[in-house]
Order: sequence, then C-alpha cells, then structure tokens
Amino acid sequence: MRLCAFKALSRKRQYKMLNVAAHLPDLARRQPSTPAVVYPAGRDSWNRVAYTRYTFRQLDQASDHLAHQLNGVGIARGVRTALMVPPSLEFFALTFALFKIGAVPVIVDPGMGVRNLGKCLGDAEPAAFIGIPKAHLARRLLGWARRTICTTVCIGRPGLGSTLTIRSMPRAIFTNDAEIAPYPVAEVTCDETAAILFTSGSTGVAKGVVYTHGNFSSQVEAIRTAFDIRPGEVDLATFPLFALFGPALGMTAIVPDMNPTRPALVEPSRIFEAVTNFGVTNLFGSPALLNRVGRASDVAGQLASIRRVISAGAPVPANVIERFVKLLPPGSQVYTPYGATEALPVAVIGSDEILRETRHLTDRGRGVCVGRPVEGIDVKVIRISDDPIPSWDGSLECTTGEIGEIAVRGPWVTPSYFNRPQATALAKINVEGDGFYHRMGDIGYFDDRGRLWFCGRKAHRVVTKFGTLFTIPCEAVFNTHPAVFRTALVGVPYGGDVRPVICIEREPGHAIDDETLKRELLELGSKHPHTAGIRALLVHPAFPVDIRHNAKIFREKLAVWAVKKVR
Repeated sequence: MRLCAFKALSRKRQYKMLNVAAHLPDLARRQPSTPAVVYPAGRDSWNRVAYTRYTFRQLDQASDHLAHQLNGVGIARGVRTALMVPPSLEFFALTFALFKIGAVPVIVDPGMGVRNLGKCLGDAEPAAFIGIPKAHLARRLLGWARRTICTTVCIGRPGLGSTLTIRSMPRAIFTNDAEIAPYPVAEVTCDETAAILFTSGSTGVAKGVVYTHGNFSSQVEAIRTAFDIRPGEVDLATFPLFALFGPALGMTAIVPDMNPTRPALVEPSRIFEAVTNFGVTNLFGSPALLNRVGRASDVAGQLASIRRVISAGAPVPANVIERFVKLLPPGSQVYTPYGATEALPVAVIGSDEILRETRHLTDRGRGVCVGRPVEGIDVKVIRISDDPIPSWDGSLECTTGEIGEIAVRGPWVTPSYFNRPQATALAKINVEGDGFYHRMGDIGYFDDRGRLWFCGRKAHRVVTKFGTLFTIPCEAVFNTHPAVFRTALVGVPYGGDVRPVICIEREPGHAIDDETLKRELLELGSKHPHTAGIRALLVHPAFPVDIRHNAKIFREKLAVWAVKKVR
C-alpha cells in the first residue's frame, strides 16, 4: 500500500504543491496556447454549436484577475464562499481563483430544490456568496444563510446591493495581450479545509463533505494513476464538477451542449458532435447518459478518438455497458469506478472483465463487481451495524465472501461533514495513532480474488422475519427480463412484518402486458433462493432518480408509493 508512504512524505516537501490550483500556473507556462476549457456559447445559423474557450494561459490569468478582485472585497484565505454560478468559463475561473486565494468554495447542486438549497447553505454558514442575479434574488427572498453572509458578488448585471459586480473578463485576457499581475497561490497545509461539497442527498439529508487540500492533491494523483491519464488528453466533461479535474490533470475540458442536470435526456448527436470536433480521448458520464447515447443508431466511427469512458454515480447495468462498448474503437474500455463524494476513487473495473465474467454472476444475484481497490487505499468489509463505531478493532472485519459494510481509509478519504458532528461520528471509525476509516454506507463483500462486490446501500436493505434482503442481488435477477429496464426492492410494513416488494420500470417498446410480465418475473425469482420469497410486484411509470446523475433510484419515495399499492 502507498498509504504509509504518503504519510511518510515530509510536510516541507509537500507544502507548496498541496494547493490544487498550483497546477494551473505550471500548465500555463508549459502549454500556454492549449485550450483548458471549451464551453458552448449557442448555435449559429447553420445550427452548429459555437464555442468559447480559455487556453491554460487565459484561465490562469482570468483566475488571477478574479482572485485580486475577490480578495479586495474581503474574500480571503479560509472564508467559506457559496458559489452559485452555472457551468461556464466564469465557473472555472472563479473556482480556481478561490483555490488560489485559499478561500473555501461551498458547492451545492442547484437542482436539489430551493428548500434543500437553503438547508445546505444554512449548514455551511458561508460568509460570502458569489452567484448570478437569479441566485441572488433567491438568496434575498428566501433568506439563505442570512445570518452569516456579509460579502456578495454578482456575476452579470449589477444590482441587488452586491458588494462587487463582475460583468465580464477584460478583453485582453481573450486576446493574450494582458499582463495581469499573478496572484500568489496560497501555500496551504495538508489538513487545511479546501472546499465543502454537498452530497446529492439521495439516501437522506444532503451533507457538506469537508475536503482538505491534502484530499484534493492526492485525489488528482489517484485519478491520474488509476486511469493512466496523460497531459494533452481531451476530456468530455458531462458533469461540471468533475470537469474541474481536467485542467488539474493537464487535460482540455470540453463541456458539451447539454443540460448537465438532465443527463438522461441528452441529445446523443451533441455528444458525438463534441467528440468528433475536438478529438475527445476521455469521456465522463453518468449511467443514464451512457444508456441514452448507447441506444443511438448510425454512429459508426463517431467515437473513434476515445481511449476510455468513466461512468460513476450508480451501478452501470451490463447491457448498458455492452451497447456503449460497441460504439468505441478496439482497445477502449468503459470503466466503472466505485466511490462517493466522501471517497473517490475506491475501486475500479473495466468493461472487458465485466462483460467477460462478472456480469453473469451479477445476473445470478451475486451483486455488482466494482473491481479491485485502487493503489493507495485500504478497504475493509465490516459487520453491519446502524450504530456508531468509535474505534477500530480487527474483530469488526468480515471474512472473504461475507456480506458487510464497506469501510475505507486513505489520503483522499475526507475527514468529516461540516457542522454535522453526529453524522461524522456515525461515519468515521478512529484508528489509534493512524487516522480513521470512513463507513461508506454501502453493503458488499470481497471474493477470493480480492475483488470488491457491491450489494446496495445499507439504508435500503429489507429486514424481514425470515432474513435480510439486499437491493442489488435481488434486483439483478428480475432485471434479466428483456421487458424490464430496471427494478427496485423496497420494504412495506405488512401484518407485523416487512414485506419485500419489487417495483418495475418497463423497457419501452415491449408489447407484453403487465400481468404476464409479473407472472414471468415471479417465475424468474423462484429459481433463486434469495428472491423466491418475493411475491409482490408493482409496475411504476418512471422511477424517481437523483438530480446529479439521473441514475440513483430514490427507493425511499418508491417505498411510500408502494405502501399505497400493497393491500
């Protein structure tokens, strides 16, 4: 393991390179004219996408320019700053400006709704707020973080009493004529807070994950190593937050013409267009996006430049992977890294191994194989408990093949949730003199080849008088039916016990009626011991899913719906 080696590095050697923003001026010197970020700016009269861009030099200068302005109005090192700006060149420049200052960006998914946004910002207690006019209007009307915000920056037209308005970058930045004074990148320490990133809230309340500069720095290197990413590559970033890794890794980040909060509705032609126009080598997309694009026809050769596809956010069905792989050139793979906002990456597996071997075990209810732990991280499977575990004990570990909760330790595993001590205590297991394990809240096991298998969320397990059922192993059996798009296991209180119910979302285009489908699914379930006792099946028109990836199923909402249907 490289975990001990990482800790052994002296802080003196690490001091100036821990700030992830330090990569940017270095790249601006080495490849100043290479595009860093390319962003769609509308369509021309021929309905072709028009793009605007920053080279690495321009992004570095734009972030320097902004850092000077932001610091001038009081956004200094350590100041928590809510950033509510949509994906754009300004979003990238502002984020790197905040990192250069050493301020702490607070980033929340706007798609989670105004009420949840207000709760998240209330938790984060930001002292500064940077946003577009619409965000400022909502902040004023709804009182977001009213007690703590004292500095406001408006991006766009002035108004709403903002401390500072940034209308546009100096044109000289775009023409490379500017000589903007460099902003000295803050020399930060390993344990200093770098950002607060909120979880999607798909399995409960959204929580602010505290990232340190050490977390970010080691995470960049872990991603580079795990996927063999090299400077000069071109990344199609369909998830804006992940796009921030592009410049740090020396990649050009291409933001496609799509709504990033609706990857399940993306227009495939726009993905193909961006890949072809820019020679994309790396594509990051949610399972929902891969499913949508993989169903497109007449696309031969349009993904010929891609070396790898990375998909995360939820398990990726093997049939989705199989369809997408057919679009890729020989030798390219779809990788499905396992992790979470609190720890990413944890394990990685590629489509070659999935399609050749593990998919067949998944179909029989063994769970989804997420691969072997990445270099530098320590992964354990521990006995399932809903209680806090204050300190590590070797007796917590499960044996090979035994299902338990996944716990991880490593330099990019985040230390806490902001302002949520109880959630932190529930999620962390202290290791005396040697850090902590983070409890992923996921259920799984190790096989005899050292591969990790995912069996679902701990909160979603269904505990009955006759035993415990886990979502992924049960759902996979029913998902093999060609008329099924996906299923979801939920538990419904019934006669003093909990009744397991399988909710079904149908695959479009199959003529089979619902009752016949249910009979055939019951026959499928009867062939496996862990699903033979499931007798309640409900057809749902369209599962509720998370806003971030459109892939995580809101089983809690389905359970409420199922209660009304089961008699």
